[in-house]
Amino acid sequence: MSKLFALLLMVSGAFVFAGAQAVQGLDTIKSQEELTRAVTALDAQLFDAYNTCNLEKFSSLIAEDVEFYHDKGGLMVGGKALTEAIKNNICGKVTRELVVGTLEVHSIQGYGAVEIGVHRFNHPWKQDHGVVGEAKFIHLWQYKDGAWKITRVISYDHDAAK
Repeated sequence: MSKLFALLLMVSGAFVFAGAQAVQGLDTIKSQEELTRAVTALDAQLFDAYNTCNLEKFSSLIAEDVEFYHDKGGLMVGGKALTEAIKNNICGKVTRELVVGTLEVHSIQGYGAVEIGVHRFNHPWKQDHGVVGEAKFIHLWQYKDGAWKITRVISYDHDAAK
């Protein structure tokens, strides 16, 4: 009995410590439900880091050569550039929330997943100007070397929230 308990303790510990993401890997996902659950968890981690200015966590979820396409700002290439832009333009100014009911997740065979949805941007601090924005987004998630990372972002249709 104690051997079984020790084994269970080791296995449960592996889920806690086996990588900062603690999200199911693409190689073990067997259903759309599991894929959606994984990408939803990744989205939550990414934007928790974005909202709290945890730049180390944020940068761990984006590829070094990420491409970020923004309808208002154009193209930005590189994880360092994107993280620096978050630091300079988002931290302490803007928070993001996923609009409930808009998330779509689709498998990309042998690569990862595409995440599509709508997100809302709030300005809750002293510079709050009463404007809440919304935009549509597409994130391309790659599962490689045991980790999920965003390789492409398209953020478009920015406007005031409806």
